[in-house]
Amino acid sequence: MSETSPTPQGAARLRGFIAGMTRLVEAAGTDEPRLLAEGGALLGGLVAVDDWLPDRFAQPHPEHYMQYLLHCDPLQRFSVVSFVWGPGQRTPIHDHTVWGLIGVLRGAEVAELFAPGTATPHATERLEAGMVDAVSPRIGDIHRVANAFDDRTSISIHVYGANIGAVARHVFDAATLAPKGFVSGYANTVLPNPWRG
Repeated sequence: MSETSPTPQGAARLRGFIAGMTRLVEAAGTDEPRLLAEGGALLGGLVAVDDWLPDRFAQPHPEHYMQYLLHCDPLQRFSVVSFVWGPGQRTPIHDHTVWGLIGVLRGAEVAELFAPGTATPHATERLEAGMVDAVSPRIGDIHRVANAFDDRTSISIHVYGANIGAVARHVFDAATLAPKGFVSGYANTVLPNPWRG
């Protein structure tokens, strides 16, 4: 596979983000408001410049969105994931069970927000490139997310307070909200090298 490498500045940007998140989770512990505020600022800096994501972690699938692991803390205190949305692709209604941050790198995405036990969204949010949002069981973590575009790919970068690909979560039936357990896993078998370049 032909792949465009990140620029040296881009590789340093991802490396610095991973280091910053590691220092933050060590200092903040279980202080979720601090994790979301300071982590959101770090993620905002990462998605502000699009020169660091290797091509192989930005590839859409023709039938469903892709979830690529970019980094997982060795103690599984946080993970960094790229979500690649083909035109018109979306998730089912789902939860996370841990805190999370979402930053849009390319394109835009739309999230419908649900309160527990309700089948009608109470709000809709659109995130454009460079914008960051947060989820958690404390502030609300049930939503359905879609690529805002029917004619191009969008990419969002997510940071979760666990190894999200191994977390037992739920998807909800759109009509009844009946929950079904799932573990998402990841699409990739290799990780990007942020020390490259």
